[in-house]
Amino acid sequence: MTWTFTHDLAAFLASAGPAVAAEPVSHTRLLTVLDTLERRGPEAYGSAEPFFGWWTGTDGRVAGALLCTPPHPLLIGVLPEPAVRGLGAALAGEPLLAGVGALDARRRDAEALAAAWGRPSEITARSRLYRLAGLRAPDPAPDGRARTAAEADLPLLLDWFGAFRRETGPPGGPSEAGLRDRLSYGGVLLWERAGRPVAMAGFFRVIGSAARVGPVYTPPGLRGRGYAAGVTHAVSEAAYAAGAAEVLLFTDLADATGNGVYRRLGYAPVEDRVEVAAV
Repeated sequence: MTWTFTHDLAAFLASAGPAVAAEPVSHTRLLTVLDTLERRGPEAYGSAEPFFGWWTGTDGRVAGALLCTPPHPLLIGVLPEPAVRGLGAALAGEPLLAGVGALDARRRDAEALAAAWGRPSEITARSRLYRLAGLRAPDPAPDGRARTAAEADLPLLLDWFGAFRRETGPPGGPSEAGLRDRLSYGGVLLWERAGRPVAMAGFFRVIGSAARVGPVYTPPGLRGRGYAAGVTHAVSEAAYAAGAAEVLLFTDLADATGNGVYRRLGYAPVEDRVEVAAV
């Protein structure tokens, strides 16, 4: 039983790709990042070189995977318990892991890894993965309608994606290249009232059988009017129309309002994740 770490994306995909793809719901973020790196190159998330890892069990089969696109946290997929123990040991001695400052893993795994890390740490975020069990229209229906964002909306999208990041805390600003990629497949919807955009929601490319909704954003002065529910309903339909059999989203567990909205629209909890950062 062993972990293998590398900067070589092709080697990772050859060894661990099938295991990651076999669990498209729990691995939705891993699959999105891998797809982006394949299409846009190793600097898609920044100038630092990404790295990858996979766990091979006693039967010779890959049974766990992770990746990191610095400065983002180490993104850890579904792991069997022996792989969690092995990763805990690797955090103390593997050179590629030496610069890791934060971990993003399923809650139970994150707790075990934080204990094994040997560094003072704190929980910086708690999130919940939801899957759409049966889409329901918002009730009451908000004023307005959804439309697909276009090239002319790019300045607004850069502003709103940036505002969303500042509120939720991930490092870095929005990428114009990333937004243009989203526009290329109709991956951002705007909710308009009286011809004015009042909210937005996006979805990532369909990979395998799944697509993930995000981000969902309403400017502060326009909140509490149902626009987020309207645009989330619309973007969920758009993800299905794009070919997804599973529509997913992540929520911040601290956002009670958002969690309630998504449940009313038909989203059901799958698993909780925790981000742990060194202090």
